[in-house]
Amino acid sequence: MDIFAHRGASGNFPENTIAAFKEAARLPVFGVEFDVHMTADGELVVIHDESINRTSDGTGYVKDLSLGELMKHDFGSWFSSDFQGETIPTLVDVLDVFDSTEHKLNIELKSDIFPYEGMVGRVLDVIAERQLESRVIISSFDHSAIQAVKRLNPQIETAALFMEVLVHPLDYIHRIPADALHILFPAAIRPPMAEVINSGMPVRTFTVNDEKYAMLVKQAGVQAIFTDYPEKMNAFLHSR
Repeated sequence: MDIFAHRGASGNFPENTIAAFKEAARLPVFGVEFDVHMTADGELVVIHDESINRTSDGTGYVKDLSLGELMKHDFGSWFSSDFQGETIPTLVDVLDVFDSTEHKLNIELKSDIFPYEGMVGRVLDVIAERQLESRVIISSFDHSAIQAVKRLNPQIETAALFMEVLVHPLDYIHRIPADALHILFPAAIRPPMAEVINSGMPVRTFTVNDEKYAMLVKQAGVQAIFTDYPEKMNAFLHSR
């Protein structure tokens, strides 16, 4: 079963920061997951929330702030004083960290709350410029964004994100269309998921930080987990 470092190694480092990504890049895990929003001046930045309130010393929505304004804020001290001075990374900054590794890069487009006009195209342009098509998975709760990715660059792997227990999930995923299903952990082991797993479509689940839950989803046939503790979970799964 594959392991993705969720928002970098976010259990021990401030999520979606260069510190968290450098730690993930050091680890022999399959991939890394991170989230992309777009600033007021059209820059692509890596942060989970729509606002900077929780993970910085500032306030406001990413969509209302320029990259220059965002860069004035500290994105590490909320986690620990050891990370004071961490700034918000751009998408390019994060890709630079993994430039010389072989990690799979799961880019989540966070357009399910605010519809960032043009974000899909901008992300795909960056991927194409760096020739990363074969290393990338684009996922989103915004399934229209997944449709746009498939229309603009069909060779890129896509994944539809879900929080809920699904009925006839395979039919819906084929209609989007998406290449994989990423789903919240408890729902990943419900009976309808067997249909997707048995079809050969990748099912990956988030966020798995407990060893016993990792074994449950592995036994269910889930292909990968997203975890805040990639080093711990990698050691556990390789010890089995």
